[in-house]
Amino acid sequence: MSPSPKELPALPAHAPAYWAEACKHLVKKDRVMRRLIPQFSAEALQTRGDPFITLARSIVGQQVSVKSAASIWKRFSALPAEMTPAQVLLLKVDDMRAAGLSARKVDYLVDLALHFTQGRLHVQEWAQMDDESIIAELTTIRGIGRWTAEMFLIFYLLRPNVLPLDDAGLLKGISQSYFSGDPVSRSDAREVAEAWKPWCTVATWYIWRSLDPQPVAY
Repeated sequence: MSPSPKELPALPAHAPAYWAEACKHLVKKDRVMRRLIPQFSAEALQTRGDPFITLARSIVGQQVSVKSAASIWKRFSALPAEMTPAQVLLLKVDDMRAAGLSARKVDYLVDLALHFTQGRLHVQEWAQMDDESIIAELTTIRGIGRWTAEMFLIFYLLRPNVLPLDDAGLLKGISQSYFSGDPVSRSDAREVAEAWKPWCTVATWYIWRSLDPQPVAY
């Protein structure tokens, strides 16, 4: 028998402030979460790095394997004296290409750095802005689409109610846990997630965790 909300074990110190409340809600409202959450109670979402590095890593990792992304990032991050927007703008294109970056990704990283150095992003106001406003701002950067912006909301800003419907892992996990492996549409996923609100981020994290031997991180 799964633990009741009151019996859930203590969460790690890095867990977001809302995590315990979210887990109690999800265990009460959703049969799959009632099973999953106690399995991974020693872990929780953790914020990543700084905003520029988080977004730069997401660009480097696009359309390549996790292993390739890590290798390219290691070579690229060794180029500037410090991984800051201003330092990236000082790099030579040929050196960035030699690190394994495509010409398109070099353009994306330069555009990202320009957005930061030219003050086109409201970094200091993000904490007060709503999710959709941040997504709209981030997707003005070349190479950043809605999915990347949603990963940023989850993994950097720790927003509690993000449902990334373009995420293949989320759809796969919902298929396995709720539909016996049958294909799942975005509307199917949205319907399942009605029970998760206002903690869609937390439920999504546990769905990801059910698929992978290590916690997902971007």
